[in-house]
Amino acid sequence: MPFADHLIILPILLPMLAGIVLVLVDERHHAAKLAISIVATLALVVVSLMLLAQVDGAAQASLGVYRLGDWPAPFAIVLVADRLAALMVTLAAVLALAAVTYSAARWHSAGPHFHTLFQLLLMGLNGAFLTGDLFNLFVFFEILLAASYGLALHGSGPARVRAGLHYVAFNLAASSLFLVGVSLIYGVTGTLNMADLAMRMAAIPAGSRPLFDAGLALLGIAFLVKAGMWPLSFWLPATYGAASAPVAAIFAIMSKVGIYVLLRLSGLLGTALDGFGHDWMFFGGMATMLFGTVGVLSSQELPRMIGFAVLLSSGTTLAMLGYGDAGVTAGAMYYLVASTLGLSCLFLLAELMERGRPIEADVFAVTLEAFGDDEIESDADVGIAVPATMGLLTISFAGCAILLAGMPPLAGFVGKFAMLRSMLGAGAGGTVPATTWGLMALVIVSGLAMLIALMRTGINRFWAPTDDHVPRVRVVEMAPIALLLGLGVALTLLAGPVMASIQTMSDGVYHPSAYVDAVLGPAAERTP
Repeated sequence: MPFADHLIILPILLPMLAGIVLVLVDERHHAAKLAISIVATLALVVVSLMLLAQVDGAAQASLGVYRLGDWPAPFAIVLVADRLAALMVTLAAVLALAAVTYSAARWHSAGPHFHTLFQLLLMGLNGAFLTGDLFNLFVFFEILLAASYGLALHGSGPARVRAGLHYVAFNLAASSLFLVGVSLIYGVTGTLNMADLAMRMAAIPAGSRPLFDAGLALLGIAFLVKAGMWPLSFWLPATYGAASAPVAAIFAIMSKVGIYVLLRLSGLLGTALDGFGHDWMFFGGMATMLFGTVGVLSSQELPRMIGFAVLLSSGTTLAMLGYGDAGVTAGAMYYLVASTLGLSCLFLLAELMERGRPIEADVFAVTLEAFGDDEIESDADVGIAVPATMGLLTISFAGCAILLAGMPPLAGFVGKFAMLRSMLGAGAGGTVPATTWGLMALVIVSGLAMLIALMRTGINRFWAPTDDHVPRVRVVEMAPIALLLGLGVALTLLAGPVMASIQTMSDGVYHPSAYVDAVLGPAAERTP
């Protein structure tokens, strides 16, 4: 097979092999472990960009399919790379590069096995995005969750332990529901291959249909827990807010795994979700937006505020997916990419903003349990504070605020404008339902609330006297922030071609015949 045909499996193999190698390296060799992790993550970025270019330049009928062992579908363990999967893999790789680079300043040595868990988390994320069947989705889901449990506790401290235990409990319950749902679906249909499931769904006997619907409902609950839909989201702000900065930055995409799976299944199993799953996503997304809006306005601590901003982003995307329209979904996916970049950047930036504040008010900066006073105050290790530091932090914070609030001219505004425009054009006979007007109003109000909350935080941080509280920042900490903000600007400047590609992706998701043909073969050649 030519090398290009193996690109699909490399996003899984690279972090898996890196994790194995990192286990074998002694924990005292921090520099060696950091070098291996950064090289593996850089390679992952290159591979993901190559994969994205490959599927984006190909015809929709030429999706990448990788059958392990060369067994025919639906018996093979199959990986499928289309525009949607490749986009999510690329986004995860970029966030991972920013997070692991930022960790080089201090966090990577704050606890054991950071880089091993980090690479295994990437393996689980990429496997979940690329897998073509529900059982292996469960396997990769558990891999990423197991790694995230350790990462959520990285750096120690009572706040992390308390939030981490809640996080573990909620996700173990979701995993149990996931497994029961998968079992019900397999018992009814005899398959877990998602493309094959789409074909067999119409032939399910009427007497077995309630079991199939119950299995889908259980899967939906499990994914909505991961997506952070209200009222299943109380664990998320505390967990993300208490996590260390690089961990929180990569966790910004964790909630998007549930959104990805819901979008994938809603495209393949659309007839099963009409009037049921779509309504839950639509109204549940609106409730999540309300909860997130109240949360960002009421939060006094920046890390917790960003956690509620994650819910606001997830709720907006869920509500738009519940619309069930390809144009609205395209705008939502563009917004998902832009908001995830902004959230990850803000998590990194928050740690730097809080670092120069008094230790009793510092709930997010490096903890004393992980680092002593000498290390925190060492100019040789942390860098020398200069007057330009506050200017750089202010500009970066303003960029994140504009991006997340959806204000012009950055990509957040482009995504929200695309969603609102498509919603107005999706009404039957030119009429716009009242629920659509309600959602549009909520999108605008939530953006205003986000802007107010971030402006309040910016005033408190940057307009206060800074003589005694100028944070000490290293170049290796500012570089990932500059990277993520630069990508947000690039996404804005390239909005035309990016939106066109995402629109094609969205059309393919809602018309999955090409996906099914790529996995199972053309309809004329399938074995009855």
